[in-house]
Amino acid sequence: RLFGLHHDKMTLLVIGGSLGAGTINHSTSECIEKGITSHGMQIIWQTGKAYFNTMRLKFPKESYSDVHMFPFIDRMDLAYAAADIVVSRAGAIAISELCIVGKPAILIPSPNVAEDHQTHNAEALSRKGAAILLKDQDAEARLFSVIDNLRENPDQRESLKNNIKSLGIRDAASHIAEEALKRIKRNPVK
Repeated sequence: RLFGLHHDKMTLLVIGGSLGAGTINHSTSECIEKGITSHGMQIIWQTGKAYFNTMRLKFPKESYSDVHMFPFIDRMDLAYAAADIVVSRAGAIAISELCIVGKPAILIPSPNVAEDHQTHNAEALSRKGAAILLKDQDAEARLFSVIDNLRENPDQRESLKNNIKSLGIRDAASHIAEEALKRIKRNPVK
């Protein structure tokens, strides 16, 4: 209800961080222009504040009722819950969230980060069959077909879901606290 979704349609969640990601937004734009919503999909799309007005003008709600666009999503828990497939960057926070929620993910790592760590994150999941890695330079040309193939393949979605979920650490805070206490005991403050 929060996003105005239809219960009988598959939901694609597109997120590129709070500021947005140009490649992800342009690739999503291509998907919409190629008719991804006519294939029974609806989209929750966090464009980022810098891209919102441009994308809203390009895809007005009156003409694109299955495109639910936001500059920022405050309730990511509900966005993840509604999603059947997620398109995201591959930063550490995004990866940890995806591992906990266990959603089939297409990761488009940002090439503009220190030591290309997002690519390393995405490769680690991809090698384990826990996500699909799509390089930034290939996203605009290939995102539509990757989403459409995943949409048509429930077995692949289920496999990705199970594999990514197996990597999630639900009690990470407890592990961190235990490690901190061990270190304090070994090196007490004098």
